[in-house]
Amino acid sequence: MSKSGQKCVLVIDGALPAGVAANTAAILGITLGKRFPEIVGPDVADAAGRVHTGITGSPIPILKGDRALLHDLRERLCTEEFSGLLTVDFSDVAQRCRVYDEYISGAAAASPEEFTYYGLAICGDAKKVSRLTGSLPLLR
Repeated sequence: MSKSGQKCVLVIDGALPAGVAANTAAILGITLGKRFPEIVGPDVADAAGRVHTGITGSPIPILKGDRALLHDLRERLCTEEFSGLLTVDFSDVAQRCRVYDEYISGAAAASPEEFTYYGLAICGDAKKVSRLTGSLPLLR
């Protein structure tokens, strides 16, 4: 993902409690790490020789949206115009499940309108990502 012309952002619902927002960002980040293992740099050593596990070498802004904006973004990401972007979503459908099989069956039973998105990770062509998210404020 550190390639020139590529960008990755997280968009989190700013109304979420801090713990749920942090959990959402963590879940999205883990999935990005699986999809883009090259995003994680090598381990580094400090002056005492202690090893610090590699972290992302690319900036990943965490932006703020609201429930309606997240749903609209998710819908737009399903269009042909944005089909080349990687989209990772975390929703109420996923959050209420304790095992992955529950998520699989819950998602299969829910229509797109029934999902309430807590956050999205959007990665790919920087111009397209910016077109979708360039006006959003940072989550603070």
